[in-house]
Parts: sequence; C-alpha cells; structure tokens
Amino acid sequence: MLRYPHIVILEYIARGLKRARFERLEDGSTCATVPGLRGVIALGPDRRTCRRQLAEVIEDWVLVRVSQGLSIPKLDGVGVRVRRRA
Repeated sequence: MLRYPHIVILEYIARGLKRARFERLEDGSTCATVPGLRGVIALGPDRRTCRRQLAEVIEDWVLVRVSQGLSIPKLDGVGVRVRRRA
C-alpha cells in the first residue's frame, strides 16, 4: 500500500494529540506536552487553542527531524520513516 507523506504525518499528529497531557497553569493558560516526544511543548490561553498549537508543534518537530535525518519514535504503531535520497 502506498502511503503518502502528508497522510502519515497527519496520522502521527493525531496520535500525538491523543497522548497529550494538558496542564492548567497558575495564570489560567494551558500547557501541553506529549510523552515520548522530547521538546514538544505548546502554550495557549485555553485548552482548545493550546491543542491547535500542539498540533503545529508536533508537525514542525517531525519535519525538523526528517530534515536532519534523525529518527522519529513510533506513536501507538504509527511511525515516520526517514530515508535518504540517493
């Protein structure tokens, strides 16, 4: 089965959002992280905005790792493979 990169990344983001941990901060804003994705953190004035920000952060995190040839951990069976072009 042919897997298109944008579909795989969308699936990866969805898995990351399912794993996300949200925390209400003292000032009322929300912070979110994804266990297993080091350095992925988002902030927003509310949970909904924070969740949207987190989706963007996960996407950027994946794209940076791909561009640097770094491995990307699987999330609940969904992985993004990095292959070097010849």
